[in-house]
Amino acid sequence: MSELFGDGPARDSRFVVKERWAEMHNAPEGDPIATQEFLHRQMNEEVNSIEISARNLVDFPDAPWELRMAMARQCWDEARHVDAFRRLFEKRGGTVGEFPVLNFQYRIVTNLSSLAGRLTVQNRSFEAAGIDAIKDGIATYGQAHAADFVELFEAQLADEVQHVRYANEWVKRLAHDGGARIAFEIARAVAQADAALKIVAGGALTTYPVSDDLRREAGFTDEEIDTVRSLAQRD
Repeated sequence: MSELFGDGPARDSRFVVKERWAEMHNAPEGDPIATQEFLHRQMNEEVNSIEISARNLVDFPDAPWELRMAMARQCWDEARHVDAFRRLFEKRGGTVGEFPVLNFQYRIVTNLSSLAGRLTVQNRSFEAAGIDAIKDGIATYGQAHAADFVELFEAQLADEVQHVRYANEWVKRLAHDGGARIAFEIARAVAQADAALKIVAGGALTTYPVSDDLRREAGFTDEEIDTVRSLAQRD
């Protein structure tokens, strides 16, 4: 698509891979197929999260051991999420490969050259936004008395908060140790990812109410939370 994206991850013949949100099935809200497409899409996004963390382990072998262990644990967590989404999807009659998938997160994040930049974009941005989305999903499906969805989301949420928290801790440590160079790499990564995401989403970028408590638990300061909220309102 452009220099903003790296190569996509491998997928077997069951999957049809698309590049932009507008190319997806995108059933209207309220259509039962929309829920199935969501589960299928989310299953693949969790696979992307495994692949990103695994690539970080391979691409940055000299990263501090504690950080490497945190990224390895994230691979394990994301694998459990994949299994959970797949089981619920198939329980509802779905077949893997039934809907197109997007691998934009992998293509955006692995195209970034620094580990601090990758952790900032994947964990502190994409996964932090996921925290807000999951909390919203728990409320929505709770009102619909969909206990299986609520159980899945609550288990996922606990892991995602930890993924964001360790990234917050390590990005700050890397920035402190690396000084202006790391700060520049982080700023460049954020700008690059933002431009790439706009290409993928077009005008369909969805935002959710910012969860102050969860973001604070994940290591964000009140000032950072206020900044996220103001950016979401602007978009």
